[in-house]
Amino acid sequence: MSGERNISHPYEGRTVVLATKHQKDRVLGPPLRAAVGLKMRVPDGLDTDLLGTFSGEVERHGTPREVALRKAHLGMDATGEDLGLASEGSFGPHPQWLVVPANHELLAFIDATRNIEVIQQTISLQTNWAQAAARTIDDLKDFLAKVQFPSHGLIVRPHSGLQPERLFKGITDLTVLQGVVLQCALASEDGLAHVESDMRAHMNPTRQKVLQEVAMNLGRRLATLCPKCRTPGWGLVDVVKGLPCEWCGEPTDLVFEEIQGCPLCDYQEHYPRSDSLRLAPAARCSWCNP
Repeated sequence: MSGERNISHPYEGRTVVLATKHQKDRVLGPPLRAAVGLKMRVPDGLDTDLLGTFSGEVERHGTPREVALRKAHLGMDATGEDLGLASEGSFGPHPQWLVVPANHELLAFIDATRNIEVIQQTISLQTNWAQAAARTIDDLKDFLAKVQFPSHGLIVRPHSGLQPERLFKGITDLTVLQGVVLQCALASEDGLAHVESDMRAHMNPTRQKVLQEVAMNLGRRLATLCPKCRTPGWGLVDVVKGLPCEWCGEPTDLVFEEIQGCPLCDYQEHYPRSDSLRLAPAARCSWCNP
């Protein structure tokens, strides 16, 4: 089964609408065009911030998958296109290594004509996500180096709570940063400004790299047709846990098999995990390492 692009692919020359206000088309467009020949369209005036913002003034309701699908439908409704695409990013502690920050990035692709949804996602350690509290810019010397300022933008607000009139985004200038940190510190009950990485795609080159990686994986998946019904989007749909322990052979919580499936029909195939690991480290076994 091949994922290589050819001119007979059903998406060759088709247009997919991308719901974004943060220039994600610059990152997502080239991989999908190279993989299956999709052209990308961004609707004018679509405010995806209505579904949630990183800075907290609009709460996100639902899972990343649900929000990404709603976002994609917004773009399709605004343009009348039957192919839609949207992404949703989440940032916080890694689910396994809680002291390490991680970027969960999800892309949702919709083909209304075929009535399919294809979800591609990853959890990456490549992120500059971080937060700090400061009275003045002098308190931020180490933090600014850590978050790669000024190539990566910042968000600043009062530390004691959200004040919409004092919420500053996309800061990439040291003089501007100095001024808004002072302003927000003076407006905060505790005398501190809250400073955080601006995780919006157009303000964050590190996130752009992760988005590009997910787009390449989505492109490969769309290029791969179901061996049974020839629908685009064949790929990983589930996993089976239970990789045996290297010492005692008992099943662990690590993935044993990967399930490849079709987004349309119910056909699936089981494969050994793709990284060739066939035994779990004893440290992951609840019997050998309780």
